[in-house]
Amino acid sequence: MAQNVNITSDECAWARFEVKILGRTIKGLRGFGFKKEVEKEHLYGAGDDAIDIQNGNKKNSGSIKVLGFEADAMNKAARDAGFDDITDVPHEAIVITCAYKKRAIDPVKTYIASGVAFTEAGVDLEQNAKHREITLPYLAMNVILP
Repeated sequence: MAQNVNITSDECAWARFEVKILGRTIKGLRGFGFKKEVEKEHLYGAGDDAIDIQNGNKKNSGSIKVLGFEADAMNKAARDAGFDDITDVPHEAIVITCAYKKRAIDPVKTYIASGVAFTEAGVDLEQNAKHREITLPYLAMNVILP
C-alpha cells in the first residue's frame, strides 16, 4: 500500500524567507541559489581502475533572481557609493544572508554567502511581460549552508 504524500508541505516556506544584501532586505526576491563545489578526480596507478579520489580546488558561487526594481535599487546603491553598477562593488563589501523557517514554530535556518562578487548585470525583456525578472550570478569567497 502506498503512503499518503502531503502535497501541501512547507518544504520551501517561501512566505518566511528573508534575504539581505548590503544591509537591505530584498522584497522582490524571485529565487536564489547557493553552491559549493570541490574539484575531484580519480587517481590512477597500475592497472585501469582508480586507486583513489583526489580533491582539488574549492569554488563557491550562486545566483539571486530579483524583480527589476530590486536590481535597479542595487545598482543605484552601487552608483551612490562611487561604482558603475553592482558588478563593480568589491567582494569584501557584499554578504548575502538568506534566513527562513520551514514552519513558524521552527528555528531559523540561514544560508550565508560572504565575499560576494556579482559577475553579471543586465536585463532581458519580453513582449507582454508583466514584470522584469533579473538573475544576478555571483562568485563568493565562502558559502555556509544550514
